[in-house]
Amino acid sequence: MHLLNLGILAHVDAGKTSLTERLLFNAGVIGEIGRVDDGSTQTDSLALERQRGITIKAAVVSFQIGDVTVNLIDTPGHPDFIAEVERTVGMLDGAVLVVSAVEGVQAQTRVLMRTLRRLGIPTLIFVNKLDRGGAGFERVLASISARLSPAAIAMGTASRAGTRDAGWTPYGENDAAFRDELADQLTQRDDPLLAAYLDDQRVPYGRLKSALAAQTRRALVYPVYGGSAITGAGLEALTGGIAGLLPAAAGDSAGPGRATVFKVERGMAGDKVAYARVFAGTLRVREPVRYGNGQAGKLTAIAAFDGGPAAPALTASSGQIAKLRGLADVRIGDKIVTECGQQRNAAVAGERGGSAGPGNTGAHSYTAAHSDTTGHGDAAAPPGTRYFAPPTLQAVVDPARPADRPALHAALVQIAEQDPLINLRHDDVRQELLVSLYGDVQKEVIQATLADEFGLEVAFRETTVICTERVVGTGAAAEFMDTGTNPFRATVGLRIGPTAPGTAVDFRLGIERGALPNSFLKAVEDTVRQTLAEGIFGWQVPDCVVTLTHSGYVPPPPYGWSKHSSSASDFRLLTPLVLMAALQQAGTVVCEPVSGFRLELPAVSLPAVLSALGRLAARSAPARDDGASCVVEGEIPAGRVHELQHLLPGLTGGEGTLESWFSRYQGVRGTPPMRPRTDHNPLCREEYLLHVQHRV
Repeated sequence: MHLLNLGILAHVDAGKTSLTERLLFNAGVIGEIGRVDDGSTQTDSLALERQRGITIKAAVVSFQIGDVTVNLIDTPGHPDFIAEVERTVGMLDGAVLVVSAVEGVQAQTRVLMRTLRRLGIPTLIFVNKLDRGGAGFERVLASISARLSPAAIAMGTASRAGTRDAGWTPYGENDAAFRDELADQLTQRDDPLLAAYLDDQRVPYGRLKSALAAQTRRALVYPVYGGSAITGAGLEALTGGIAGLLPAAAGDSAGPGRATVFKVERGMAGDKVAYARVFAGTLRVREPVRYGNGQAGKLTAIAAFDGGPAAPALTASSGQIAKLRGLADVRIGDKIVTECGQQRNAAVAGERGGSAGPGNTGAHSYTAAHSDTTGHGDAAAPPGTRYFAPPTLQAVVDPARPADRPALHAALVQIAEQDPLINLRHDDVRQELLVSLYGDVQKEVIQATLADEFGLEVAFRETTVICTERVVGTGAAAEFMDTGTNPFRATVGLRIGPTAPGTAVDFRLGIERGALPNSFLKAVEDTVRQTLAEGIFGWQVPDCVVTLTHSGYVPPPPYGWSKHSSSASDFRLLTPLVLMAALQQAGTVVCEPVSGFRLELPAVSLPAVLSALGRLAARSAPARDDGASCVVEGEIPAGRVHELQHLLPGLTGGEGTLESWFSRYQGVRGTPPMRPRTDHNPLCREEYLLHVQHRV
């Protein structure tokens, strides 16, 4: 018996939820196949999902294929909910990518496949809807080979495609063309197999099958199946491929448990329920754990997926997916580590926080000329933390009744627990609530959720683009105690500089470990990260190195705390002033998101489309002939993609198709846009101190 955590991924409406229903029915988990149109499917449990007929939240179900236990994760297909897909990708051992036999390879299909290939996730491709009018397997197979991967291998042939009697016949040992295709594909990546083939031109079929399984598990080739989730055609072959070609979950159940949270929901009593993949060891009920930023907790209940619905269990072992209760402050992305596994993390904590500060009286300061990189991360976590682009749009949410603003804030906080990338921002000055978005459908879903689940009617203001600020130089600043200008009982010196894109904020120590108590050091680091949410122009500042170069504090007297002693609050209030002074010295440039695009259109429409691209500030490569149509590729400011989508049908007579994806950030030309600040403006010393003086 082995375990497989399987993801079902697809462009919206390709039929992945219907495929999930068919797999559950064939495995005997459900007695009747639900229909998306009727809102009766197992995985679309939210009322909004049933009403709209789309998947919004990832759902986990479990079933058996022979001696394989499959934990299946059904993910959203609409690109506005790509964040939900992102949270599950790192949990997978393998995937099934669903492609419609009618529409073929679509924009989201390519985005998903690029990510699966980049992460090396073993993947089967299922061409669904062979029973629909207009279906064509060979046409879609050619598109898969051209647009997804040339290492796609058809595992059978379709018959009567486009009719209700569409069928799927798997290839076997006696299919000479299939054997030749296998040999041609597999020998490209297997030198011993190539040598055997060159020797006698015929490799035993058993060896070819073994090589196919081995290369599929290494994500080198992608077997392609076909059929219909509605009629069940081709499903027996697909389930055989899932059990025989995809790898089992790896990991050792002995030792301390380590898990990663990929979904959070609220239980009937309002308590948090965390969905987590266990990557090593074993989690146990009532066992103390650490999670998030070091919070202590105890698992009060575990429900593990094991061949059916999640069932109460005393343990969850390596490879399993489980629902965990008892962690009140748990968030998506948190690492959970059992207390007995904390010894390994002690060194990391020491690097981050140092030992306790000196115990003698008097003020202490320390300045160092070098920096020391701190340790971060957890060996149990899957590699990589960001698989898809972050949201690039934002909008202000207004309640229909001003008196509902506090309730709206509380509701959005709860929604943000389930989708942290909406990045809720509260502007105290303007009394505005802002959320980050991927698109208008996500906006509509948030609006409907607030109405249905919280009884709040809201409206969204115009959607705007989210920019970032990049550090362009190096800056340093320091504030010292007892200088007359520093009202805080703290000394803080910081140096900031740029780092490679995608590396986030790297906080380092340039002081001797032990020179500052852990609580004060943590206050500085946490405040650095919070302050960089708004740079000189009000946009988030990612990808920089911040080094603590000076520190000082007033320790408490031997008999206990004194009002003249330093507190963590002193460091939290002083750090923004120092950091923003260093950031101003370093300088930043405002960058806007840029999307890559690929347009397919009739050749006769090309002049009008190129003219529109010029008006939208897009840059494109020369158009190329792609058979019956021409293809234009290039880049366009992300904020103009929706305009292009709106213009395209009219410019191409409804025959143009657009595929777009986040590409990069680029510096804004001309006057940089500014975002209103939501903090107390540490860029202006007098204004900032005036706001916090009641705490000084």
